[in-house]
Amino acid sequence: MIISKKAQTLVEVRNLVKDLDNKNLNAYLKAFSKLSLDKSEKLKSELSSLNNLKIREDDIIKLVDFVPKDKEEINKIITETTLSDDETNTILSITTKY
Repeated sequence: MIISKKAQTLVEVRNLVKDLDNKNLNAYLKAFSKLSLDKSEKLKSELSSLNNLKIREDDIIKLVDFVPKDKEEINKIITETTLSDDETNTILSITTKY
């Protein structure tokens, strides 16, 4: 039975399932999680602190997982709405630090 649903970054999932004996899952998560747990939490916090109503929690998770390096990548991740250049540049200024 599902009690609650919460989006998790790949590195958070990797941390949750690290004790499981599933080599394929662990290899996948290790290959595709780009940041450490500390850095991903900091990035997630910085993006959340923007308080931009256009950016949903799911979008923040995707931004943390992919760590976009240019505007095109951000626009491919956030597809539900259109961001202004200022909003995109603000996100980019945060993600390029990581």
